[in-house]
Amino acid sequence: MNTLADDVLEGSVDRGNAAVAGQLLNTVIRAIGMEMRVREVEDLGRQVDELREMVEANKGSRRYGT
Repeated sequence: MNTLADDVLEGSVDRGNAAVAGQLLNTVIRAIGMEMRVREVEDLGRQVDELREMVEANKGSRRYGT
């Protein structure tokens, strides 16, 4: 990205083209960030399901105070 900025400042790249390229790059960055968050939520959901299964499997197998 620094090269693009440098090229704009040197005048070798049109500012309008650089602005559009920057917008597209920002869109890609946001999409990647969203995909990472979705994967994290899915992973947390799997972990919650596993914990629920463990809790259900252990219900009644331990009794406190006996």
